[in-house]
Amino acid sequence: MSQEDRIVDIEIKLTHQEDLVETLNQTIYRQGRRIDQLEAMVTAMADHVRNLQSNRGGPLNEKPPHY
Repeated sequence: MSQEDRIVDIEIKLTHQEDLVETLNQTIYRQGRRIDQLEAMVTAMADHVRNLQSNRGGPLNEKPPHY
């Protein structure tokens, strides 16, 4: 294999690696955005549950009066 062929091979490998790094960066970015969305949803759901509990007046596991 000539030196020129080796350089071309290295350039091809570098190009593939650059494409892979860009794809991974995009994937990480999308996952980060999705994690932010899910964290916001969990926070909203936790707030909703707390509001339901405070409006209910009693503990969640309290037995009904007929027991």
